[in-house]
Amino acid sequence: MSEKKRKKDAYKEAGVDIDAARTAVDRFKAGVAGTYTAGVLSQTGNFGGMFTLAGEKLREPVLVSSTDGVGTKLIVARMAGRHDTVGRCLVNHCVNDIMVQGAKPLFFMDYISVGKLRPDHIGEVMKGFIAGCLENEIALLGGETAEMPDLYGESDYDLAGFIVGIVDRKKIITGDKVQTGNILVGFPSSGLHTNGYSLARKIVFDRLGLGVDDPLPGSGETLGRALLAVHKSYRKVLEKLFERDLVLAAAHITGGGLTDNLPRVFPADLDAEIETGSWPVRPLFEFLIEKGDVDREEAYRVFNMGIGMVVIVEQRNLEEVAAVAGFQGEDAVIIGRMVPGLGKVQYK
Repeated sequence: MSEKKRKKDAYKEAGVDIDAARTAVDRFKAGVAGTYTAGVLSQTGNFGGMFTLAGEKLREPVLVSSTDGVGTKLIVARMAGRHDTVGRCLVNHCVNDIMVQGAKPLFFMDYISVGKLRPDHIGEVMKGFIAGCLENEIALLGGETAEMPDLYGESDYDLAGFIVGIVDRKKIITGDKVQTGNILVGFPSSGLHTNGYSLARKIVFDRLGLGVDDPLPGSGETLGRALLAVHKSYRKVLEKLFERDLVLAAAHITGGGLTDNLPRVFPADLDAEIETGSWPVRPLFEFLIEKGDVDREEAYRVFNMGIGMVVIVEQRNLEEVAAVAGFQGEDAVIIGRMVPGLGKVQYK
């Protein structure tokens, strides 16, 4: 290698391939542009994403933002050699997080960090981000891909997502109107969503010595497929419920499960009384509890246990809530009610 060539390739020899990054961006640029909504003013490649709020006819607009990741679900994706779903999981997770406050999601931004940048791998991850944005009708406004060989192993990577939405101040859902006798309605999850994977992986792969292609008993699918089930978006059903002013409070059931997430959205002088037998629990959860010898009380904090979203509504509106949910293809399950208490969750 000539001295001139060696100098030109110094960064690549240090482990960072600028040309690979450019190739990856070129491959998904058209897909990203396909997510653009009417509010987008910028183009792929601009230093900053620009979004106008001119089309939002709100009296007192409030921006709502959130950020999250998908945790060690990425390790399962790597084991299965499938990377086109985790981006979608992350978009849906972020959408759910801001919608429980009544917000309309506007745009999403991503961050991908890798040990070695491979355009095919990045392209698969981006497919998930693009699919998630299209599903939720939001713009993928921008992002960043970082190659950091001294921080990550060659096949390691991590994802972060950032979302911004908007709500009229008078429409913010705070939970302050929740009262004794209100009903908790749950919407089923698709699986673990994006929480509890450190425990699930320890049970499945370390303790039991199983692989992603082994069957999950009682499900008709493999463990890999069950563990990689896409985190559901509840945008459509929540929007329709919000339009009819049917929701007093809403909780996205993520890390902490029902136990820790429900108390975030109701007054401290109430408890949420949960009927644990009121919804079917997916085989994956029962498998993890049984084979991992997990105490059920802990399971309700680590996993969502089959309920990914909860709304608190007035009893007189139950039929309408069920009808709205059914029209959106969602099962609305009564899982409990609000009772006097100390800001906790009671299980029956």
